[in-house]
Amino acid sequence: MPPSAPPAALDESPAARRREQRGWYFYDWANSAFYTTVISVFLGPYIIPVAKTAACAKDFPSVPSATCVDGFDDLAAANPGLGYVDVLGADIRPAAFFGLITTVAVLVQILWLPIVGALADHTGRKREMLGGFAYVGALAAMGLFFVEGDRYMLGGVLFVVANLAYGSSIVVYDSFLPQISSEQERDAVSSRGWAIGYLGGGLLLALNLVLFTKSESFGLTDGMAVRICMMSAGLWWATFTIVPLLRLRNRPVPAHETSALSSVGGSFRQLGRTLSGLRKYPLTLLFLVAYLVYNDGVQTVIGNSAAFASEALKLEQEVQITAILMVQFVAFFGALLMARLARSFGTKRTVLGSLVLWTVIVAMGLFVAEGQALQFFLMAFAIAIVLGGTQALSRSLFSLVIPKGREAEYFSLLQISDKGSAFIGALTVTIALQLTNSYRIAIVSMVIFFVVGFVLLALTNLPKAIKAAGNEVPARI
Repeated sequence: MPPSAPPAALDESPAARRREQRGWYFYDWANSAFYTTVISVFLGPYIIPVAKTAACAKDFPSVPSATCVDGFDDLAAANPGLGYVDVLGADIRPAAFFGLITTVAVLVQILWLPIVGALADHTGRKREMLGGFAYVGALAAMGLFFVEGDRYMLGGVLFVVANLAYGSSIVVYDSFLPQISSEQERDAVSSRGWAIGYLGGGLLLALNLVLFTKSESFGLTDGMAVRICMMSAGLWWATFTIVPLLRLRNRPVPAHETSALSSVGGSFRQLGRTLSGLRKYPLTLLFLVAYLVYNDGVQTVIGNSAAFASEALKLEQEVQITAILMVQFVAFFGALLMARLARSFGTKRTVLGSLVLWTVIVAMGLFVAEGQALQFFLMAFAIAIVLGGTQALSRSLFSLVIPKGREAEYFSLLQISDKGSAFIGALTVTIALQLTNSYRIAIVSMVIFFVVGFVLLALTNLPKAIKAAGNEVPARI
């Protein structure tokens, strides 16, 4: 059989790269709707009552459903051994169900994402993989519309599938960054993508909050409004994913096994080489650990902000929702601002400066007065300024310290450090609450993550790490 002709060279001109970059930005716009609308706001408060409805039907059939759900905690306390739902043979309290499926989703990603990264680099079919994962996730998110009554397990399965597809698509999406931008463009491109993601996620969330808060005037129940909101996130995700799929291009990879089974086997072997090969890039590993530490602080602060507002500051839910919306839109400008600062002062200095600001902001949690919404908004505003930029510039830096042709593998490790390390921050908050019973102290305990992350990043010789990975050192780093 004659050898096949080599693939035609791709147009890598600045104009061609800009076209891909504009398409790439739209995937952040597309997928952020799932994170903000489903994960951050609607699913948790909705699926727990669904699980309570199932437990009521099983254990308290004589009590009217609405009465049972409203007084569920009292009924369960008065009837030891009752008030559980079945999850694969295990008795789980309804209040713990959302935390359980979130934990399962994270654990599955830790096992799965490295395989995704290795397979993407091994086959080179990144555009197809991005589309496949995006549409699996979007369809699962749209399927949440059918979670009603006592269908808690349907909601749990759909959420795990959607979250796994979301994380998988992000690995592939991030791996395009070094291919569509030069080293000099990296900060700006990464920051624009992150900023546009905040804008897209915030826009749909704003529309959904209007629908939810005005549901009665639209002739909808609250439950129906939530189901429509969650379905809209999947529809938004699916619709805007079309743009990057039309613009992004696959790059040629070295010859490899052609069958699906042998490709997966080759991906496992490549993953093993990546993990063992990290010893050749000790500075890349040091940066990864630094990012793991300070990003754990970032994620824990964001994840506990609502509880901090309600428990420590005694603020109403409307204040929390308004703050979430404000963060989405202010973070758009914050990410662009920090990209501009990176051009003037260097990317590493800008990220280090953001960690100093994170430390100050979190420490101010001790002094925000109870019931003072304005002070909470100011704190949220300051977080929004540094939030997107810290993450976007970190992604840009990481893209510079990884070897070409293995971007997806290394970005899968970045995603794992993002997902898998979250338990450290959560454990720190739990210990602080157990010892002090104070959410203020719990939030302030995150300072240690920013301080340690600052030290580790400061110790990372980035120019040396970039050269060791075979990449060009930008003029300002």
